[in-house]
Amino acid sequence: MPGVTKEQIQAAREADLFAYLQFHEPGVLKRDGPNYRHKEHDSLVYVTGKRYWYWNSRGRSINALDYLIQIRGYGLVDAVHTLVGGEIQQTPAYRSAAATERVHKEPEKKPFSLPWARRCATSAVSYLQRRGISPDVISRCFREGLFYEARYHGEPVCVFVGKDEAGKAKFACMRSITGNLRKDVYGSDKEYSFCYPPGNPDSRHVAVFEAPIDALSHATLQELEGWKWDGYRLSLGGTSHVALIAFLERHPEIRRVNLYMDNDLGGLKNARRIQAMLHEDRRFRHIRVGINPPRTGKDYNEKLLRIREQIQERQQPRRQKEAAVSI
Repeated sequence: MPGVTKEQIQAAREADLFAYLQFHEPGVLKRDGPNYRHKEHDSLVYVTGKRYWYWNSRGRSINALDYLIQIRGYGLVDAVHTLVGGEIQQTPAYRSAAATERVHKEPEKKPFSLPWARRCATSAVSYLQRRGISPDVISRCFREGLFYEARYHGEPVCVFVGKDEAGKAKFACMRSITGNLRKDVYGSDKEYSFCYPPGNPDSRHVAVFEAPIDALSHATLQELEGWKWDGYRLSLGGTSHVALIAFLERHPEIRRVNLYMDNDLGGLKNARRIQAMLHEDRRFRHIRVGINPPRTGKDYNEKLLRIREQIQERQQPRRQKEAAVSI
């Protein structure tokens, strides 16, 4: 394996995930009785008595290397170097908090910063157009500073930005234009995930999606089909409810939440879980919660692409007829 050795990979597997999260992702853990639970992934639990992590939704244990690769979207080489650095140490790079002093001093935590934007975003725009997103929606994202093109390890990526009330960027996620990379920018605050704003800033509605591309697909479908709806479109950046709870806390005026999760077992299960959670929370009992998976396709981007295909099929005979008349 270029870039890392078998010994480094093994050391990364043995790294202390609990200590890693405390140092690099402070605040992401919450108490759950004697144990700890991951705020963004409720099914991920640290069993303190046995000192191991269990991924309930997958029915298996998980180590630090699994976490960075499968949950945070790191490549193997990046994950290994993040956990153990360039050289193998006598002990794992992230030992428990109760362990003795580290042999090597931990690097300082990097603050959140947006990836450097490319002047020309031709590749990113072309990517969104291939995904069926309308030019008006793309243009608005640019104007609002919610989307741009960057490079990550030389790979072209789309960057979707989340901002706070003052318009300051607090979150960003990257989506590869040519590959499979999906990754949050280091230091991103999930409480300020990507959100496509409504035309009316006093809107009391929010539509919730798993990914930014689905939120933009929903906005495009509204243009194509003429829906009379105006509200926020919030991306959870996965299945975590952290972004939604924080959004509702910042927007007490919200009266309606529509959950547009993926139309699969995981998406439907997560939508029902969020619906029940909002109903049980006294702060949000006044909010009406609906579950609206796409009727066609796995997610709203697949639905959008199918709708565009149907439009083209309906237009084709008319174009052929017009061509015949002109001849």
